[in-house]
Amino acid sequence: MVVVVLAALGYWLVMPEVTHSRGQAAPASPAPSPTGSASASGQEAPAAPASPAATGNVNIYSWLPFTQEGLAAAAAVTVKFVAAYNTYSYTESAADYVGRMNGLITAQLATSLRNVYSTPGVAKVRTDQQQVSTGTAVIDSLRAFGPSSLTFVVTGTQHLVTSGGTSNGSAQYAVTVTGSGTSWQADNIELSTVGQS
Repeated sequence: MVVVVLAALGYWLVMPEVTHSRGQAAPASPAPSPTGSASASGQEAPAAPASPAATGNVNIYSWLPFTQEGLAAAAAVTVKFVAAYNTYSYTESAADYVGRMNGLITAQLATSLRNVYSTPGVAKVRTDQQQVSTGTAVIDSLRAFGPSSLTFVVTGTQHLVTSGGTSNGSAQYAVTVTGSGTSWQADNIELSTVGQS
């Protein structure tokens, strides 16, 4: 999805001379009538040649600080991280919770998540309600990028089972991953509306 959006953006912004019909040839001049149109010499005038097909094979990745493979790797890490972020059980410790994200997150984010997960009020509610959550995630868009970071907007869903019943919910997050090539780790997560006016 992100690749398609970036490719379309590059196509529309960089190739203004290309027709907006996905590189199809411009329609040929109208064909002569069945009776033909004769020139002054009496011979039929040749039809005007069709315009050559536009060549819109632009490699948008040549302008970006990451490759297609790098973008795919960063997106995969982001999806796995957000799914793990919303997956937990009242029976697991903060170390267990964060340990499942090993390799997906930076040490700094691991420390932050461990602290939040073990906050007394949050932990008490989780235990009292016997919460067990299963998360999934899907990337909505690429918000920002730089030489060593990408920020995705991601919808994370949560199926929550408690002693009082079950519920489903979702939230949209801005997730920043850092790295290069095909090696990326989540470094920050916040609600996507934070900092947006």
